[in-house]
Amino acid sequence: MATLGVGTHTSEQALAGLSNMTADVTPIQADEYLQRIAKAQAYMQANNIDAIYLNAGTNLTYFTGMKWYASERMVGAILPAIGDVQYIAPYFEIGTLNGFKVIEGPIHGWQEHENPYALFVNVLKQLNINDNATIGIDESAQFFIFDGINKAQKGLNIVNAQSVTAHCRMHKSVNELALMQCAMDMTLAVHQATASMLYEGITTTEVEAFIKKAHQKVGAPGNYFCIVLFGVATSFPHGVKDAQVLKKGDMVLIDTGCKVHDYLSDITRTYVFGEPTVRQRMFWDHEKAAQLAAFSAAKIGATCEAVDAGARHYLAAHGLGPQYQTPGCPHRTGHGIGLDIHEWPYLVGGDKTPLAPGMCFSNEPMLVIPDEFGVRLEDHFYMTDNGPHWFTQPSYSIDDPFGLNA
Repeated sequence: MATLGVGTHTSEQALAGLSNMTADVTPIQADEYLQRIAKAQAYMQANNIDAIYLNAGTNLTYFTGMKWYASERMVGAILPAIGDVQYIAPYFEIGTLNGFKVIEGPIHGWQEHENPYALFVNVLKQLNINDNATIGIDESAQFFIFDGINKAQKGLNIVNAQSVTAHCRMHKSVNELALMQCAMDMTLAVHQATASMLYEGITTTEVEAFIKKAHQKVGAPGNYFCIVLFGVATSFPHGVKDAQVLKKGDMVLIDTGCKVHDYLSDITRTYVFGEPTVRQRMFWDHEKAAQLAAFSAAKIGATCEAVDAGARHYLAAHGLGPQYQTPGCPHRTGHGIGLDIHEWPYLVGGDKTPLAPGMCFSNEPMLVIPDEFGVRLEDHFYMTDNGPHWFTQPSYSIDDPFGLNA
């Protein structure tokens, strides 16, 4: 029996069944950025951190709403433990940055021949943050940013700002969860449409092009990322360099996501093009059971590593692994998600972060059977006061991956 929902439509029919899903979503507003700043400042005051530097990228966006890209030029902001945000940028970008500004604060400019790191230290002094102060540097900033600041300063205690940024970002608000829910719903609809338009002889690059159009049809700018694998290539978690051509009996693995007002989705579906073999069915069922074992281990107050252990204990009990050995799961069970596709905390051995409301995770203890195929079922959940809640319901069965007859 062919897999239900696979290969039933033309690409035109599949696209026609999709529509914009973003009509009712609202981006993060200024008051929420101010709440984030207040939370960060309270943490900094309690932990004797005088200021942190937010580099262009998702940390700058998270706290200030300003969207800018990291480059060879220093663009960012100083968030002091007390007081207003202070932006730093090249003079010639100030006009543009003012257009992106959501949270007010002065922009301190530097000319192309000037040292932006000396300006950084001078702005700290203007804020009465002097020698012996503790300054956190954005953990995602390029090394040259840290190096430049370190050479320009005297006596500052420079630390990793991740303690502040992760403290705030790992707990999602109701508004953040709503944006992520929309993105997840969109990508799941794209997955179902994609499965329906597969046919023997289609290439992975053709499928990738369809997924981009499908994400645009549901209201996203396109794919944030896209991995499409057939056959033996599915045993490589992040793919291979060459395109593949779909054949009857191939395992199909598609991992993709999009953005909705900067918040991300990330869903993987694996199924068979045609009728599954006994061996494909067995490993698919083990993957689903491992995913559910991880979900069952996700309890308020439990550690992140306990969730990873839940999946691995199931797999080891069925002769898979142990640990990262294959056949088995060669990587962590999951990652946090939000403005970044991978962010704190992580469902992996050694991460002892206690699970708390608002934390969001992928759940994807992929099975790799070397030289044969791989099975990854990836859905995300978020923690509530009462435990974990799925953003998207897990794949139903290998015969009916989208639950069309459920």
